[in-house]
Amino acid sequence: MGGQGPVRSDTDISIQGERAYYALGMTAGTTELSAGALYYPDVAATRFYVGALAKLSVLQYFVAEAAVIGAWAGTEPYSRRTGYISDLGALACGDFDGRDVCSPAHLLMNASFVVQGLGMVIGALLLGSALLCCAARPGGPLRHGRAPGRVTGRARWGAGVVAAVAARLLTGTAGAGTIIVGLVPEDSGSAWHVVGALMYFAAGALALLVIGWLWLRQTPLGWFILACGAVSLAALIAGGLTAMHVPEPGTLERLMGYPITLGIAAAGLVIAQRVQRERTVRKLARAQTR
Repeated sequence: MGGQGPVRSDTDISIQGERAYYALGMTAGTTELSAGALYYPDVAATRFYVGALAKLSVLQYFVAEAAVIGAWAGTEPYSRRTGYISDLGALACGDFDGRDVCSPAHLLMNASFVVQGLGMVIGALLLGSALLCCAARPGGPLRHGRAPGRVTGRARWGAGVVAAVAARLLTGTAGAGTIIVGLVPEDSGSAWHVVGALMYFAAGALALLVIGWLWLRQTPLGWFILACGAVSLAALIAGGLTAMHVPEPGTLERLMGYPITLGIAAAGLVIAQRVQRERTVRKLARAQTR
């Protein structure tokens, strides 16, 4: 199912109980489907609302980070410009890689990493590929007709569906990465911390680029999400080329990470608004048929 362009005018929405079936290519008032009929998911489903809220939950990271910075006990005040994000989750106080590190609230920071990752993984699991293709589309017109029978068609594996599948896989990978970051702090002596961080930055940036492209013509936030992915990826490349030997490594790292959090939350907002809009349409439709 392609993710580009407006909804065609021959889109039918039929309501049967608590379920809705959306089909492109269906003739109004009949159950006959064209050979190329494509189906929208039940956009108002609870699982999609939960998935959207899971993505929005990543914003808790900014609150947790501010609280942990406020509790910093190093010899010098913590600076977002020069301090690494992972320093906030370090378990011990002392010198680490030439930096004076002391974060008494490290448990809060690491818990925030894990919660952020879980939100991304849950969102990737609950928000289906077909939903990502149509979540940002304007709602189609409601027509009265006979409710279609059981939907047995399969969405075409066009560029939009492939992109949506890729976005889900990348989002889940990024979420798993930041879970690893939270479970394996930087001073734990394990290389998995760096692996998890790279998973988060690389997969997260690519996920936003894919989602942004998918929604580019569907919502103004598509541009914002695309820009977030581009900034994050550019910062990641810059960090790789310089090995983070820059005057403000904290700023560079945050240019990798902050846009991912904002972009994922923006995607969750778009989906949550669409789900709520569909639920409102359902209520009005049921009221009209009584």
